[in-house]
This record gives sequence, structure tokens and C-alpha cells, in this order.
Amino acid sequence: MHWQTTRFQIDLSSPQVMGIVNVTPDSFSDAGQTASHAAACERCDTLVREGAHMLDIGGESTRPGAAALPVEEELQRVLPVLRYAVTLGVPVSIDTYKPAVMRAALDLGVDIINDIWALRWQGDAEGLSGQQVVAGHAQCGVCLMHMHRDPRDMQLLPMDGDVVAQVTDFLQQQAQALRDRGVAAQRICLDPGIGFGKTVAQNFALLAQQSALCALGYPVLAGWSRKSSLVAVTQRAMGTVAALDVQERLAPSLAAALLAVQNGAHIVRVHDVRQTVAALQVWAAMRAAA
Repeated sequence: MHWQTTRFQIDLSSPQVMGIVNVTPDSFSDAGQTASHAAACERCDTLVREGAHMLDIGGESTRPGAAALPVEEELQRVLPVLRYAVTLGVPVSIDTYKPAVMRAALDLGVDIINDIWALRWQGDAEGLSGQQVVAGHAQCGVCLMHMHRDPRDMQLLPMDGDVVAQVTDFLQQQAQALRDRGVAAQRICLDPGIGFGKTVAQNFALLAQQSALCALGYPVLAGWSRKSSLVAVTQRAMGTVAALDVQERLAPSLAAALLAVQNGAHIVRVHDVRQTVAALQVWAAMRAAA
């Protein structure tokens, strides 16, 4: 399987590691350590050096309760970093749901649109939709994620019912809507949206039954890195979520990434690239010897 993007046809025959670059002062996971242009570019360099196959750059926090960011402020944060990242020789993704930001990023040569709203957001001042931006581009890749409600209230009223069926059906519909606009299936990737409006049990149901999503025939991206569900099941006090104890989250994050890959995920989106790459090398050695 391959994922077609703007500049690269990404070979998914082995798991791909997507390194996270948050150009935000209020990220839940790194406390704004890469908010400045210089720090964000340095992190891009570091992640590529550590083995990241691709970079995912975002300017707006999507932590539970986060407020929306004006388009102009998001552009000011991400465009200088994107301009640098596309020179590094790896696919670059923009983590945004705003069509204006998508369009500006693609104009710089960015490879992938990674959208937590799955191209459904309707707030563009020009009336432009994310589907229009993606469909209007020759071959950019797109990752469609499932999110219940929105970041401000998604964890106040999480999903009810069969989460696996609901998430799978939703993502299949969003992918088909893009295909109906002429977007090739090879450009589309799906993300179940771990932590976005789901309970802890629902998140792990999506992991255990990930094969249902894989069966749709699109690449699957799994984003478990440093999520609060990992804190919950390792019996850490939930107060450590606010404390941002990164070291306490590392081992559970690595375990979740390996389990996601074992269950069919093609891409893992992570903060800890070096450690994830090493863990996947062990997994690959075991597979090769089987």
C-alpha cells in the first residue's frame, strides 16, 4: 500500500513514524516548548535526525477545552515553520481544520492535510470548504480524523453506543464524499481520533477492533502518544495529566504505538520519535524472523 501526497508516494509496507511539532504556547503535551519559530525548526531537525519519516506541524492546540485560534494568528505561527520544514526531504503535514490555512500550506509545497474535523468545518470567511481545497489540489494527501463534538466540549459529553461502528461508518462516509469529488483513494488516510470525545474504554475498543477500520482499505493513522487514556489504565492519578509528566507517559505510549501497528496501523503519530523508531525496529526484527 502507498499513500500519495504532494511530493512523495509514501511506501506503507513498513510502519511510518510521524513526528509531532506543536507551534503552540498551550499544547497539553509539551507546555509550549516549541512555540517559537526557532524552537519549532530545531525540533523539525531533531525529529528527522531521530528517524521521523514525516513531520506534522500544527499551530492550534486541540486539547480538551481549547479555544479556537483566529486564522491570521495560526498562519503567523505555522507558515515560517512549514517553509523551513519542506526543505528537509521528508513529507510534511499541516495539522489544521481551516481551509485558508490548508490552502496557504499547500501553496508552500506541504504534502498532507491532517484535519481533526475530517474536512467538515464550516467557519471559513470566504465560504471555502476543506473538501474544496483538497479536491482542488492535484495530489496532496489527506488524513480524515473522527472527532465527537468539538475540542471545547468533546470530553464533557463523550460518545454513546458502539464506538467502533460509529467511527468506521463516519470515516467511510467522509472518505467517499472526497472520492465523489474526484480525490483518488490513494490520497486518503483515516484516523479514529483517539481521545477526541471518547471514553477510556471506547479508546481501547478502537484499538482492539482496529481491524474494522483497516478493512475499509485506506491507510490508518494512530495517534496514541501521551494521551490521558494511557494515564488512566496505568493507574496514575489523573492529576498527572495536568502535571504533564512526560516520562511517565513514554512507556505506555510506546506500548500503544506497537499495539496499533500490530493491529494494522500504517502510521503512528508520536512525540517521542527516537524511542518509537527503536521499538518498531524490535517489532520488525521479530516479524522478519517469524
